[in-house]
Amino acid sequence: MKLTFLGATQTVTGSKFLLDSGDHRVLIDCGLFQGMKELRLRNWEDPPVDPRSIDSAVLTHAHIDHTGYLPRFVAQGFKGPVRATPATVDLARILLPDAAHLQEEEARFRNKHQRTKHKIALPLYTLEDADAALKLLRPVKYGETVQLSPSLSFDLVPAGHILGSSFVRFHNGILFTGDLGRYNQPIIFDPTRIEAAEYLILESTYGNRLHTDKNSKNGKEQLRDVILATAKRGGTVLIPSFAIGRAQEILYTLRELEVENQIPVLPVYIDSPMAVDAFELFQAHKEEHDFEMKRLERAGTNPLQSQRVTFARTVEESKAINDHRFPSIIISANGMATGGRILHHLINRITDERNSVVFVGFQAAGTRGRLLSEGARHIRIFGVDYPVRAAIHIIDSFSAHADYVEMLQWLKGFKRPPRKTFLVHGEPKAAQAMKEHILAELKGWNVEIPAYLQSYEL
Repeated sequence: MKLTFLGATQTVTGSKFLLDSGDHRVLIDCGLFQGMKELRLRNWEDPPVDPRSIDSAVLTHAHIDHTGYLPRFVAQGFKGPVRATPATVDLARILLPDAAHLQEEEARFRNKHQRTKHKIALPLYTLEDADAALKLLRPVKYGETVQLSPSLSFDLVPAGHILGSSFVRFHNGILFTGDLGRYNQPIIFDPTRIEAAEYLILESTYGNRLHTDKNSKNGKEQLRDVILATAKRGGTVLIPSFAIGRAQEILYTLRELEVENQIPVLPVYIDSPMAVDAFELFQAHKEEHDFEMKRLERAGTNPLQSQRVTFARTVEESKAINDHRFPSIIISANGMATGGRILHHLINRITDERNSVVFVGFQAAGTRGRLLSEGARHIRIFGVDYPVRAAIHIIDSFSAHADYVEMLQWLKGFKRPPRKTFLVHGEPKAAQAMKEHILAELKGWNVEIPAYLQSYEL
């Protein structure tokens, strides 16, 4: 059994892991590299393995850093089935075409305004490529065994990260966490307790950080304070958000704050066609809902709707939001401000000191979100520099990734250490810190941080 790391090594993007059993080659995740230019350029390079040689793929969840390379991989020759939970399949059906649309739009914009170093700017992949990838998707329910070959089978286990997220558990003892979720978060189930694995491929995004400590305010309280202060200034709260998972949790929290009379009832705009579609899927996949979500629904409450929420699908609806200058809340994709409608809202709002920009998730190195969260006083959007006058806030506790204490809590469910644990999906400092936490807290664990394209015989 051979494991090769094709992405998410000492970075939080580009998740791709190739498992070769000799009679079957399966790719776990097929994510897009984002952030630093040197990482993004990997998306344009020839793939390190021939896509035609891969027999099948499995997706842990729908986020772009785990699925967004699939259309290009298919265009390069991959033709195997792509398995994932039903919710992940449904989310991918809205996410991948949206990603392709953004690729095409950016290429058109650069060509129109001559902002390209190439003769003609091309998209990484097209809507046709995304459609071809979607035709390969095959839904697999939690706990259902899939036999890939005589020597290789797997099932999917709830990971607690976003709707449809799963651990991929191969029955020969190899476990991929994808992104490990958090405990006691709204809407979906907690991460499943796992008691044994021979080899563990574990994310480490927040391996060096805590979302909150006992002396700090939680995310809900921090968001309340930002909304109150911004509304008092007559400004708008702009929240760059991942369309799947984060946007739904933020609106869930805003509804709670309204019900508890902790914030004024303000206009709330959900400005992302993908997020709007995702809200519908969150409602439809009730098999994913936790006890509290089901209790609210049985009581006749829509937990994912504030009192004055507007869902913007069309470009015209999005543009109309900028005609309103009274206090409001705008939730728009994407979460790291690397593309999408959020860029236009930043252009319109970031130069006004009355407004606030709130980052509610991890910001990868090289992204606008990272630059702003680290104090940049100017930010470049579509080739133009804008002064940053709006207040910038970071609320990590809305992250859907477990922090290092939560990861240790989950790891302590193992009855014995795996033969080896590989730390992926974390920047170098985070991965190294997570390794040190594991070695300090858990006896007998063997932890390694793999390099890009490194292979191991298991």
